[in-house]
Amino acid sequence: MRAKLKRELGLKEAIFYGLGITIGAGIYAIIGQAAGLAGNAVWLSFLIGALIAAFTGLSYAELSTMFPKAGVEYVYVRKAFGNRFLAFLVGWLVIFSEIVSAATVSLAFASYFEGLFRFNINKTFFTQLVALSLILILSYINFLGIKESSRFNIFFTLTEILGLIIIIAIGIPYLGKVNYLESPKGLSGIFSATALIFFAYIGFQDIANVAEETKEPRKTIPKALLIVLAITALIYVLTSISSVSIVSWKELSNSSVSLALVASKVFGDNAYFFVSFIALFATASTVLITLIASTRMLYGMAREKSLPEVLALIHSKTKVPWVAAIVVTWITTIFTFIGDIKVVAELANLFVFITFVLVNLSLIWLRYMMPKMRRAFRVPLNIGNYPLTAFFAIFLNLFMIFQLNLILIISGLLITIIGIILYFCLKKLSLISA
Repeated sequence: MRAKLKRELGLKEAIFYGLGITIGAGIYAIIGQAAGLAGNAVWLSFLIGALIAAFTGLSYAELSTMFPKAGVEYVYVRKAFGNRFLAFLVGWLVIFSEIVSAATVSLAFASYFEGLFRFNINKTFFTQLVALSLILILSYINFLGIKESSRFNIFFTLTEILGLIIIIAIGIPYLGKVNYLESPKGLSGIFSATALIFFAYIGFQDIANVAEETKEPRKTIPKALLIVLAITALIYVLTSISSVSIVSWKELSNSSVSLALVASKVFGDNAYFFVSFIALFATASTVLITLIASTRMLYGMAREKSLPEVLALIHSKTKVPWVAAIVVTWITTIFTFIGDIKVVAELANLFVFITFVLVNLSLIWLRYMMPKMRRAFRVPLNIGNYPLTAFFAIFLNLFMIFQLNLILIISGLLITIIGIILYFCLKKLSLISA
């Protein structure tokens, strides 16, 4: 009898799981670059991003009550369209974006670490060494089990949220001192910033990936999804308003550690070190949850025989897909040599926008293909069986794709082609089902 994942997570743990990956490196790493595009109206970019995430989040909430399994994007597309090839491609894009994101965020962690604890050695070598060390440590925590990982994540998440609450609080005396609709590039700048900052929202959907490790998942997962999105949107909008109130958007855009700069304007240089220290927890939290999510995606696809079945093996003691965890660790360490967080953030966003389009299409299709299937949660705003929120989500995600530059889209196409080649190679070798 095949071992199963262990149900350890309640509503609290599921919420912190979502917050841990969502409120993490994104807000700490790219708010400055977003301000350079949207100006003082960067808060509006975060609000639009929240709207896109919310519409898609509702679709995930309903689908999670229908299919509470790991590897959710693969499962939803496969159940809706019955096409193993299309489902494989979706899983491939999700796995690729999460592994590359984990590698890149580990480098962001290393940059903050290097700024706090300077050593007299080659900076590039030191940064990569710290990033690799972080991945190995967090991979070990991932291997220990979902309960142990959750404990570490709750601590990391509370610390990073505290840092953002401080940024919001110190901005209160400065409110109203700037024009919050000032955008140097107008609406195009606001939308371009949205396409970038959506990286900061990526992760809420991964709550659905731990459904098999969650108690009463049909009730818990939808609640956790919606609560995480509400908390995240509120914190992001308030943080961005506070930031441009204290520091000009031009100065903010020129800093690689923007929130540390904001704090130093109020508290002096010591605040720079304090916020940088908190950023270590934010980036570590994101890497940990991303490693967990990509491991569960590999496991879910392998169990469905769309990846080699060895990836579905579960450790008898920790109840973790241990082969998948090792593979994720190995590939993530390779990608630590990429570098630029902006490029990777936008590439990850591209794959997420494509995935979200297919997930929302899956919901619409399943409403008609499986109208009587049990749904503990049903999205609001429907015309008969047709979910309007899913339609709006598809439109908004497609719109966001066209806010990205052509070179990035071509790069995404090349990575998709690699996935297609991988699929047919695995099929030819009889390592997956036809």
